Amino acid sequence: MQLAIKATFLLLSDTHAKNGVAVPSLSVDVAIHCGDLTDGSKIHEFETTLALLRSIDAPLKLIIAGNHDFTLDEPVYQEKADTARRVFSITPKLMRKEYGNSGDAHRLLSHEDALFQLSNGADLTVYASPFTPAIEADWGFQYKRGDSHDFAIHSKVNVVITHGLPKGVLDLTNSRQRGGCEQLFAAVARARPLRTWRGTKPQRNPSHFTDIENGASSVIETLATIEPRQSDSTETKLGKECRLRRLTEEGYRMTSHCSQDESPAR
Repeated sequence: MQLAIKATFLLLSDTHAKNGVAVPSLSVDVAIHCGDLTDGSKIHEFETTLALLRSIDAPLKLIIAGNHDFTLDEPVYQEKADTARRVFSITPKLMRKEYGNSGDAHRLLSHEDALFQLSNGADLTVYASPFTPAIEADWGFQYKRGDSHDFAIHSKVNVVITHGLPKGVLDLTNSRQRGGCEQLFAAVARARPLRTWRGTKPQRNPSHFTDIENGASSVIETLATIEPRQSDSTETKLGKECRLRRLTEEGYRMTSHCSQDESPAR
């Protein structure tokens, strides 16, 4: 009989090499950065984010690229470098100063001190993909929206790490449109990693309407509850500012897949 072992996770994304990113000062089993380590994929930006990740107390740290980390996508980077030389007369020396030599960013992320083993005895099967539907043509790890992209997530996967979002899961844009990927949601729904799903198998055409048991998860906060709006009263704005400040200062909220916990996430 396989025993269930509790494991704690800290999730980061889109830090864009900003200085002063707050991370909680607690020990976790796994820290995950879901991409956009940098803003412009410059070598010093990778170093800034790696310094942030080193400050996290976790024996296992998993990192994937995002569309801003285009120097990790070799064909895209080579195309950008060729355009910079041909159109803007940027010298190879200046390119190396800002972005490093080909492969330098890869070597930074594969340094031996970035490899860890989970020490609590838990087995964790992870699928990871940096690919997202294209917004602009010259970003990294992108595919054209509507084109077929294979997310080969198998049924033994516990955790799916992606830079883009499955359609219907935290993917509302500023224009209130769904920006996530239908193919990614379908692949996740077929694999069914840890969360609560409806029924014993996915629908023929899986969607967030038909396949997720949304009522079984606790909502910690939403953008509507922490972002002040023009229509808000002064009292409401102050309340939102207090909640946002509290979340920033705390850096995290605890939740888990255990039904007896205060904020179960399923």
